[in-house]
Amino acid sequence: MMNRILSLIGWLGTAMVFVAVAIRFGYPAKEQWAYYLAWGGLVAVLAYTLGQWREISKVFARRQTRYGTLAATSVLVVLGILIAINYIGKVQNKRWDLTASKQFSLSDQSRQVLTKLDSPLQIQVFAQEPEFNRYQDKLKEYEYISKKVTTEYIDPDKKPTIAKQNAIQQYGTIVFNYKGRTERVTTDNEQDITNGIIKVVSGQQRKVYFTSGHGEKDTTSADRDGYNAIAAALGHENYGLEKLVIAQQGAVPDDASIVVVAGPRTDYFPAEVDALKKYLDKNGKLLLELDPPDKADSPPLTNLIALAHDWGVLVGNNIVVDVSGMGRLLGTDASVPVAANYPSHPITARFTLMTAYPLAREASPIAGGVNGHIAQTFVESSPRSWAETDIKELLTTGKVSLDEAKGDKKGPIAIASAVSATAPSATPPKPDEGPKPETRVAVMGDSDFAANAGLGIQGNRDLFMNVIGWLSQQENLISIRPKEADDRRITLTATQQANIAWLSLLIIPGFVFGAGVYTWWRRRG
Repeated sequence: MMNRILSLIGWLGTAMVFVAVAIRFGYPAKEQWAYYLAWGGLVAVLAYTLGQWREISKVFARRQTRYGTLAATSVLVVLGILIAINYIGKVQNKRWDLTASKQFSLSDQSRQVLTKLDSPLQIQVFAQEPEFNRYQDKLKEYEYISKKVTTEYIDPDKKPTIAKQNAIQQYGTIVFNYKGRTERVTTDNEQDITNGIIKVVSGQQRKVYFTSGHGEKDTTSADRDGYNAIAAALGHENYGLEKLVIAQQGAVPDDASIVVVAGPRTDYFPAEVDALKKYLDKNGKLLLELDPPDKADSPPLTNLIALAHDWGVLVGNNIVVDVSGMGRLLGTDASVPVAANYPSHPITARFTLMTAYPLAREASPIAGGVNGHIAQTFVESSPRSWAETDIKELLTTGKVSLDEAKGDKKGPIAIASAVSATAPSATPPKPDEGPKPETRVAVMGDSDFAANAGLGIQGNRDLFMNVIGWLSQQENLISIRPKEADDRRITLTATQQANIAWLSLLIIPGFVFGAGVYTWWRRRG
């Protein structure tokens, strides 16, 4: 009687499990019933199994059953291990880029921007369906870095309503949505995608004023000493550029986020310097790029050098000479100091690129500071360099040597320094309004490093952009920008191509055939 009852319980439990599975996949709305039925069925089957313990023990007493059970258990353990590995791989995803140029990895800049996201970023790709894979290969990297990034791929031909709502005019448009703001790009390269994210995240365009009227670098010039290339790079990162003639306007505009004095050839008038001082008193941000004299009789930049001194930076009347030989790697001479190691500073954090400075002067922190302003070096020349004070001899003959008795200073020499301070009239920021406003000043002993001719060195461009990012208090922009993929194609001569063809089509197959014939002949004998 008891066996019959247990048998009924077993069949009932089995039926409940099958019904639970059917409800789970056939009627998802009744999933709660499936949950209860499944547990009830499992309990019934377990009760039936326990009631048959004598019969089960007799079966396992047989040798064949024990071996079969051991084999089945081994299979289940292996399956369990594989399932566990797959689960861990899904939850703890880790990827490695083994290419020499890291072409499948995002740049430091892209990673910095993504890790600073504090709200969801939605990316919509409007392209024809066969092109989706091309965009997925790139955008999956963005999703991998930040869980706040989600992507959606839309074919405008199949979903014209959504395309019309987003004002899509061409295939390949990528739309970024962040905190109610929208930005779009029409290319799939990393630099443009990251710049689009920077624009939609920043939410506002910062104005950078380049001063004019004293022979400064021209942001519209495409000449070797022009600044139009760096101006374009600033535009890509959502900076607005304007020219500023302080002598005409009498003051720095209120909407100026940064003022750049790029390589003036003549000194500023006292009234112009006063205008810059008033601007700095209102949380202003200033970049002074003061070149050394390019002629023995060039007029000194007395007022601008005094302004740098007020902020704790000594601008030397000298030229940095570098005899380390590093310049030869770039095809330059000793008049172009090269920096490869950088002092600790937010501007050069994680910065590992080489930079070069054609005809640079010292810009070093003054010991103890000035007016409470204590500057920090962020670029310095190599130990095998010095600051040459005999400018006339250097510019006329090019033959100089280190002579500390005459005032030369042994390297390494600081070429760029920066200082920040809370402005006296600074108003405290509102909650969630960003970092506390500061006055920030960066002084560099060279302006040519960021000119069109100097941007052939990858590090020069990134360093200038990092200085601007630090001045604007956008630390997430202080990084190394995306690089173009290296051209790693192999160019072969006609003879080399013919040798490879003979090797692959005749020599290697002939060797394998000959080895086979030799083996057959040995066995036959």
